[in-house]
Amino acid sequence: MRSIHAAIVIGLLWAPVPRAESRAAQAAAQPRAQTRAPARRPVAPPPLPAMQTEPATITCPNPLGEGVRTKRSFCDVLTGGDPADGIIVAVPPHVGEATLTFDLHNRHMYSEELVKTNRGYRRYTATIGVLTMNNNLLSRAVVQNEFRTAADLVDRIGGGAGPGGVKAVAPTGTESIAITIPEEEQSISILGEKLSVVRIDAVDSFTLPGQPVAIISNVMLQYRPAPPKRTPAPRRR
Repeated sequence: MRSIHAAIVIGLLWAPVPRAESRAAQAAAQPRAQTRAPARRPVAPPPLPAMQTEPATITCPNPLGEGVRTKRSFCDVLTGGDPADGIIVAVPPHVGEATLTFDLHNRHMYSEELVKTNRGYRRYTATIGVLTMNNNLLSRAVVQNEFRTAADLVDRIGGGAGPGGVKAVAPTGTESIAITIPEEEQSISILGEKLSVVRIDAVDSFTLPGQPVAIISNVMLQYRPAPPKRTPAPRRR
């Protein structure tokens, strides 16, 4: 028994002991769990400026004056082929499309005598165009109405020699117009195209350049202002 016990002890003493190097090699051979970097959250773009609605800045080649009742500024729309000769509407820098709105009226020369003698009837049809400054047509607009009495007038315009200090020319009929303006446009033109006037005894047509064929008022712009341009930081020397 003693000899058997001694043999077991000797066998244990001679058993190979794993080296530290072999353990390290085994650990290196095992595949390591890959650690993924946390996903970056996309940076949200800055919010766009709010939509803005304001009276438009216009250059009117033939202003008529201010309405006695509405206090609106009325402007003649002249016929022509060059956008520079029309009513110029300035469009501030904007993001996306802008919207131009205005009221389009027919142009009536009021006569109390014609009304009293039942000869004042008129049926107007005026056509205008809204163009870019390089003469691209954005849209056309038409206003049509009939005039019989002073009740058919939209307003009377002050600054004239008539009774009450009003002018004979006055707006009649109203058509609300909305025009979409592309993002790249900074100004547009409103030009008259033609006018047809039906009277009791005749029909008149007006197409020659420079003739007033309609009136506009209440010109407004709705747009999203463009953010200010960033100026690059000065380089350090």
